[in-house]
Amino acid sequence: MRRKPGRTRDRILGAGSLLVYGFLYLPIVVLVVLSFNRSGSPTYWGGFSTEWYGELLKSQDLIDSLKNTLVVGLFVTAISTILGTLLALGLERTVRSSILDSVLFLPAVVPDIVLAIGLLSFFTLVGVSLGLHTVIAAHVVFDMIFVSAIVRTRLGYFDRSIEEAAQDLGATRSATFFRVTLPLIAPGIVAGALVAFTLSFDEFIIAFFTSGATALTFPIRVYSRIRFGLTPVINAVATVLLAVSFTLILIAVRLNGRAARRAIEHTG
Repeated sequence: MRRKPGRTRDRILGAGSLLVYGFLYLPIVVLVVLSFNRSGSPTYWGGFSTEWYGELLKSQDLIDSLKNTLVVGLFVTAISTILGTLLALGLERTVRSSILDSVLFLPAVVPDIVLAIGLLSFFTLVGVSLGLHTVIAAHVVFDMIFVSAIVRTRLGYFDRSIEEAAQDLGATRSATFFRVTLPLIAPGIVAGALVAFTLSFDEFIIAFFTSGATALTFPIRVYSRIRFGLTPVINAVATVLLAVSFTLILIAVRLNGRAARRAIEHTG
């Protein structure tokens, strides 16, 4: 019996997809498993244990750097969310220019090393000492672009007739924004904020160039330990970072997708 060409093609595509996903995620799975390896050896399984997570909690330098990262992440998230939302509203409703869009979103596509060198040169030129404040400013530069992109996606499903109806009923522009527009685009704003925090929490290159010698963030401290050899504690750190990033991104995707579906149902 002759096989159908479509079925053979599907099997080939399926096998190729499995290979790609295995190549991408198998190292991550191995890393997570090794973080629970009692022996601490990458070649020998000594039994299940969470002792390396206990060692992580005892590492004061990692805890201090984690506090720095949380401070940076919270400030960056707040500032980026406000600026990114305003930028999205301006680009979507007042200025429509493909050239301006390309210029504004340039920090999101420029290589991190180029952006880091440029920001370091700028801080040096204006005479600003390096510290957590410069890391926050540097992260805002690219984080607000991602927030803007997510909020603009939400605005793309927004029905402007709702605002017009509110104004016809006597609401002012500010009242319409805070009581109608803002609640409807809130899921997109929250999703953008979660993405901004995740990007700031994980970012290394730009923070490495703009943090100075004392204000070390969590990724920088982890890198300084890796240079002297990979330890099971580092596997535990990477697993924690992976869990935090995955959780925040999953929440952001679900919020943005749910908001888009509601907007489509409303307009339909």
